[in-house]
Order: sequence, then C-alpha cells, then structure tokens
Amino acid sequence: MTFKQLLFTDDSKTTIIIRLMVGLVFFSEGIQKFLYPSIRGAGRFEKIGLPSPEFLGSLVGGFEVLAGGFILFGLFTRFSSLITFTIMSIAIITTKLPILENDGIWKMLHDSRTDWAMFTGSLFLIFRGGGMWSFDRKLLRKM
Repeated sequence: MTFKQLLFTDDSKTTIIIRLMVGLVFFSEGIQKFLYPSIRGAGRFEKIGLPSPEFLGSLVGGFEVLAGGFILFGLFTRFSSLITFTIMSIAIITTKLPILENDGIWKMLHDSRTDWAMFTGSLFLIFRGGGMWSFDRKLLRKM
C-alpha cells in the first residue's frame, strides 16, 4: 500500500460521526489505563492472564491514546483504525470468548456491545478512511 492509498478517503461528510465515536472512546480509554492502572490497565491485564501486564498496560494505553487522537483528527485514519481494530480483536478473544463459553451467547453479547461497536467502527474506517473533514484529505490534496 502506498502512502497515497493510506491517506485516500472519499468525500463523505458523515464519516466524522464514526471517527468521533471511535476516536473518543479509544482516546479516553487509553488515558484511563494510565489514570487507573489497577482496574483499566495492568491490573485488568493481569486479571485476564496476559503476560507482562505492566508493560502491556502502558503499551496498549499508549496506542489507544495515539490512535484515538489520530482518528479524531482524521490523520492516518486507516492505519490508526487498523491498530484499534487489532486491539478490539484481541479484547474480544481474551475477554468475551470466555464469557461465551461459561455463560452463553446472550451474556456475551450484552457484555461485548461496546467491543463490537468499536470493532465495526474501526473496520468501517479502515475501508472508508477519514472522510471529508479529515487531515488525511487535506494532506492528499497537497500531494
């Protein structure tokens, strides 16, 4: 994929709604991993059995803040959304599949509603880009 392809977006005005939703959630969740590490960051990762929870808490929190901020501004939207899509894929596998196995589909679907919204919102942005009001579009025009 070339740099131009990475920046390419359509002229959709409504994409900003998805960008705001995905960007704000990831940006705020990333900050919370640093503000409340025992329940949102390292402590959470340790509870679900991930290795090196201190390192992963900071790493994931940092990626969420950066990618969320970039998505909010529509800067490198596709790449940033690939990061958030990956984070959500891992989150669903590590935290929601065990609920499915133990408590059934309805409990899993209820507990994962935000996860699926962020997963599909990120996927949408991977395919569509940042939309009309994005820095990607401004950068592409200058190329």
